[in-house]
Formats: sequence, C-alpha cells, structure tokens
Amino acid sequence: MRMFASDLDRTLIYSNKALADFGQTGEKNLIGVERKDGREVAFMTNEGLLMLKRVSAQMLFVPVTTRTYEQYKRIFIFQDDQLNIPYTVTSNGANIHYHGKPLEEWSGIVRKRLKAECALLEEMMDRSQSLELNGKIKTAENLFFYYILNEHIITAAKEEIVRLTESYGWRISLQGRKLYFMPNPICKGEAVKFIKNREEIKIVFGAGDSVLDHDFLKFCDFPYVPNHGELAANPALSHPYLISNNIGAAAGEEILNDVLNNIKERV
Repeated sequence: MRMFASDLDRTLIYSNKALADFGQTGEKNLIGVERKDGREVAFMTNEGLLMLKRVSAQMLFVPVTTRTYEQYKRIFIFQDDQLNIPYTVTSNGANIHYHGKPLEEWSGIVRKRLKAECALLEEMMDRSQSLELNGKIKTAENLFFYYILNEHIITAAKEEIVRLTESYGWRISLQGRKLYFMPNPICKGEAVKFIKNREEIKIVFGAGDSVLDHDFLKFCDFPYVPNHGELAANPALSHPYLISNNIGAAAGEEILNDVLNNIKERV
C-alpha cells in the first residue's frame, strides 16, 4: 500500500498573501478551496485539484498541517466525496483524526512526551518575551505558539532564537510572516510514522515547504519540496529532496503531476 502525506499551506494550497508573494494573484486557472467568513481565502490550480482527486483514488492521502483541526475544516474541498481522506494530521502532528474523530491512542503518546521532554508552553512563551519580537503572539490549542511578525528578522536575531528554543526542547520555523515556536515532541514525522505503521504502508510520497515538514519528508521514499519553500533555501538540511521547477500554485500542480507519473511507472 502507498501513502501521499502532504503539507497544505504553501505546498498544495495558497492564500491570497502567498499568491501575491509569488506574483500569481488573479490567474485564471485558480480555483477556491478554502472558505472563511463567506469568502474564498485559499486556492490551487484547477488541474492541481483534479490531480489530487486522482492521487487520493490510488493511494492513502493524508493532509499533514500545522493548522488546528478547526482551521483545517475550512478547506471545503476535503468534504468532497471524490477525495478519500480517512486520516488527518493537524496541529503539526499533535493530533490525528481518523474519520473525523481524534485518535486518543496518539494523543496520549504526545501528552506523555510533552511532560517529559521539553519546557511547558507558558514558560517558553515567557522566555520568548526577552527576544523583543515585533509582532502579535497567538497560541494553538495550548500546544504551541507563533508570532505574526510586523517586520523581517535578521539572521543574527534568528540564530539567537534558535539557541534559546533548543535549550528548552523547542524549535522554530519561519513561514512567511509567521514565526512558529514548536515543542520537539509535537512533530509531523512521528504522526506520519504512526499512520504508516498502523496501515502497513510500503511506499511513502511526501510534500512540504517548511523546516517543520522535514520531520516527515526525511523518511519519505519520494520527498517533494516546492522551489519557493523554506526547505529549498536551507542547504543545512542535506536531504535529497525532489525540488520543483515552478513556484507558488504551479509548484503544487507540478508535484502532484510527478506523483501521478511515479505511480504510473510502478503499475
């Protein structure tokens, strides 16, 4: 059995902000995939959506996202019967939902590790105040937190943040204007491995753009990374990624097309 585990934002789907960053706002081949307050707020190419439906018909498709489950549910295309999605990994791996219900077995494992392996959320948030980051702080399900930055951070400041977080069993990822602070036990890789073992998966295709996605991409047989991503720009993570030629929504479509071609070659 095969699995396609994929990050969502800036990998398969693109917000208006992401599209603007890549100069793709208003392109005619885009289709809305997420709705918030009655407005469509995230998109992918029409061809990319058709390809995703074909992928999910041929293997286990698992969305793997830093979004909370409530944020994930705004992506209305995942309610389509043509997309078969029994598993969803949310909150960066803290939660796994199976047919819409939390897997308590997995949640128990995560809670146990959080108590044993890292500083508490409140302590890490307090520590982050010393960094004097210019931005708004938000928490996600009392599991991790992030800053929506008002300005770019310089390399020296980022290195200081990395040193601080590592000493408390946490790590960071900078995704656009969002600077995530993540405890080490909350990890997409461990969640994907859990599903892989549970379903006895033999071959894993994966896609993701950020350092937080490296956790599961590093053990994928086919690890795809969009050219614009944090990982594509990080030579320190010397994994043999399959980096797209395109950027933005076109990168998502290119990745899905390559997954389908690889399936075809192995039939």
